[in-house]
Amino acid sequence: MRFGIFLPSGQWPGQSHGSVLDRTVGTALAAEAAGFDDVWLAEHHFMSYGVCPSATTLAGFILGATTRLHVGTATSVLSAQHPVALAEQASLLALVSSGRFHLGVGRGGPWVDLEVFGTGLSRYEEGFAESLDLLRTWLRSPRVSWSGAHFAFREVPVVPRAVVPLVVACTSPATETLTARRGLPMLLGMHVGDAAKADAVARHASIAASFGSTGPYGHVATGLAFLGESREAAVETVCRELPRWLGPGLAGYVPVDGRPRKQRDPVAYARELCDLHAVGTRDDCVSSLVATIERTGIRHLILLTDVTGSPEQSLETVARLGEEVLPHVRAAFQ
Repeated sequence: MRFGIFLPSGQWPGQSHGSVLDRTVGTALAAEAAGFDDVWLAEHHFMSYGVCPSATTLAGFILGATTRLHVGTATSVLSAQHPVALAEQASLLALVSSGRFHLGVGRGGPWVDLEVFGTGLSRYEEGFAESLDLLRTWLRSPRVSWSGAHFAFREVPVVPRAVVPLVVACTSPATETLTARRGLPMLLGMHVGDAAKADAVARHASIAASFGSTGPYGHVATGLAFLGESREAAVETVCRELPRWLGPGLAGYVPVDGRPRKQRDPVAYARELCDLHAVGTRDDCVSSLVATIERTGIRHLILLTDVTGSPEQSLETVARLGEEVLPHVRAAFQ
């Protein structure tokens, strides 16, 4: 059983980039003090939805400021960077942190990032499987050469080499299938509930078994957790405060090719997250988290706790979850 904090480094109106990153780091330190197992850092470019452009760089800072806490990326976007460069960074962090670094990767989207970094739309639309295979090969081999549609190079030694836990963000059946065929664990998002996560786990197991893999896989499920004096009060706070980040943040996704994009309604999305996840009193949160584990079979949950953009609220929520909620959830499965 593992519990973590999901840190997107979201910028609420009126906040500086520095204050947002200070809040992220402070919440990570609080998570270690509160008994959480890990924190997971998001990576975004050119938008207020998240002001951390390099999850590995921020992970290195937090690993250096902690002693027990594991740190993962949720996620490092493969479509916008070279898999070998990312694998080298991951190996370096794993070695200097005594194995406390976890690499989460994702396909990303057809965003302007592809233009700015020069990887191009084809890396997103056609190149994710090759990028993932090159990354995995690099993390498993002493020497690597490559000849593919998107990458080609002569044999070189892998330096430094390290064991790095790898998880793949899955938001589509195609990525689920790709991940299952390679016997890798999934990182499932907070935009879907327990039933959808359970279905994804079942599909993954069936496909993986057909390719000779039986697990266990160590899937990770993302959710939201917020405590209030009552469920009604907690929901009211989330639905009032979270859209102030989600509205301008989600608008920052700009398609590289001008394709139409349907944007979520931030207020409706906040309400949906309250319906799906652990929002309410201590007992509400305990019941919700226990139910998620029972329904999905996933025993590693990472929770978005920063729902107002307030450093004080974020620290309080993490501390209360660690003291009042997690012990009861862990006890339910002993």
